[in-house]
Amino acid sequence: MLLENKTVIVTGATRGIGRATALECARQGGRVVITHIGDAQGVGDAESLIKEIQTFGGQAIHVGADAAAPETGEKLVAAAVEVFGSVDVFVNNAGICPFHSFLDMPQEVYLKTINTNLTGPYFAVQAAANQMKRQGSGGSIIAISSISALVGGAMQTHYTPTKAGIHSLMQSCAIALGPYGIRCNSVMPGSIATDINKDDFSNPAKKQYMVQRTPLARLGQPEDIAGPVVFLASDMARYVTGAALLVDGGLFVNLQ
Repeated sequence: MLLENKTVIVTGATRGIGRATALECARQGGRVVITHIGDAQGVGDAESLIKEIQTFGGQAIHVGADAAAPETGEKLVAAAVEVFGSVDVFVNNAGICPFHSFLDMPQEVYLKTINTNLTGPYFAVQAAANQMKRQGSGGSIIAISSISALVGGAMQTHYTPTKAGIHSLMQSCAIALGPYGIRCNSVMPGSIATDINKDDFSNPAKKQYMVQRTPLARLGQPEDIAGPVVFLASDMARYVTGAALLVDGGLFVNLQ
């Protein structure tokens, strides 16, 4: 029960890495605020997740809000405090990656990606940090960055800067928020089988290539990310801040 008596906000929590993270945080005793886009599909997925959490005695609520909106962070914090009384862990997971070539990148695709992956999260981190400061007991902020923060991608020229940016934000926030006992770290997943890249991995040759490039010889699963997030959220990582944890099966270091 590494997160007992901690309130955890997880953005983009109804699918993929976010869902696995919300589940594991609840299993570890955390009171979880599940966030989603707010449409009918999001509500349905959130309610299904809450029912699963309740089967093992966990506590969770859900909040619909656009991750790209600067005011979303305040909304999430207010809901967490109203129901659970605190914000102790904030996991910024929500993100999009609409693959597109660089030379004809539409402005609307670029701006939606930047706002969803970086602008909205910036102000959400700010809202969570201010609540943690008010509480006076520290906290943990974790950004789901990506191996793409470290490498390029021809169809990801709008995406990779956001993942580098959210990692850089955690580094700077670690300095800015350290005096308040607030730790800020990023997790960098490698090739994880989620909705965000299912079309890419539907190509058998591409999927096999990524598996062969990975020393552990498989694609990652969302659950592979949830454990490291729980560690960084917990008091076991009480002296870890400003760090980046690659969770990629060894993909990044394999140059062969």
